[in-house]
Amino acid sequence: MEALLEASPKANRAAPGAAPSGFGARANQARQVRHVPAGREYLTFRLGTEEYGIDILKVQEIRSYEPPTKIANAPSYLKGVVNLRGVIVPIVDLRVKFNCFNENGEAGIDSFTVVIVLNVRGRVLGAVVDSVSDVMQLSEQVIQPAPEMSNSVVDTTYMTGIANVNDRLLILMDIESLMGSSEMGLINSLTD
Repeated sequence: MEALLEASPKANRAAPGAAPSGFGARANQARQVRHVPAGREYLTFRLGTEEYGIDILKVQEIRSYEPPTKIANAPSYLKGVVNLRGVIVPIVDLRVKFNCFNENGEAGIDSFTVVIVLNVRGRVLGAVVDSVSDVMQLSEQVIQPAPEMSNSVVDTTYMTGIANVNDRLLILMDIESLMGSSEMGLINSLTD
């Protein structure tokens, strides 16, 4: 499994217009960095037909998909574990977790499928997504609060907001809350 992206706060603070270092050739072809004054940077990715974003500071690297070792009796979204340079990393398929399937109603694996390796509260986790889009810097003015809906209908507790970017909606996800939720159980305590 080859690393496609090594993300760090310093790597993402390149001069305006310059591509951050550490991206492979495949990632550079479709990737754009947009700069908006005074905002946070988000890694954007696709789950099925929808586009999501997570705080870039939670991203350790992006890797090509490698079938994980399955764990008996695990929920369908927990694909298993991989050995990442001596660290055993649980792999969560966000497409299955959020029922975000492609036009054919499946969560297939293709050449664009990647694993976003996250570092959340010192715990390394992997998240399978359909593809990575780009890194965007979003100002607070373009981010709207998540809509209020009944938790019995739609659980929006893992959404930090929705950004309207170039006439498309980008759902911003609180990956730390999601991975630390009692349902996922991947991080023991978020109160540290």
